[in-house]
Amino acid sequence: MSTKIVTRSTQAHTITVEAANELIKIARAASQQIGFEVAIAVTDSAGNLKAFERTDACPFLAADVAIDKAWTAAAFGLSTQTWASILTNPLVSQLAHRPRLVAVGGGYPVIESGRVIGAIGVSGGTAEQDQQAAEAALRSLGFTLPA
Repeated sequence: MSTKIVTRSTQAHTITVEAANELIKIARAASQQIGFEVAIAVTDSAGNLKAFERTDACPFLAADVAIDKAWTAAAFGLSTQTWASILTNPLVSQLAHRPRLVAVGGGYPVIESGRVIGAIGVSGGTAEQDQQAAEAALRSLGFTLPA
């Protein structure tokens, strides 16, 4: 019998509902200022949906795309626009076939003290517009943008 003490769990750090809703509010305001209808998803650190909003005139497909952008960012701790160049590598290109992986701008991990605590996904505009709205929300709440 082993007498070694084994750590059996870790403390999970995840975004609060309050912070998730505030990110949505700020991203919606940014998208209005930029000039596009938007779907915004915020997930917890495990990629599970925490908060969501879609403006009335936003295309319905943008809802799923926003959720999957947030899932992608939470799953890997990388912004979604980074994946376009990553997927050109033949060693990882098969990941492009993952049903929820999105390699288009607008998804960012939510990082606090160096840890991914959630993610935001914005969809409805161009990739650049989606990125701008997500970045505005993250900056406004003082979250670190990934390098």
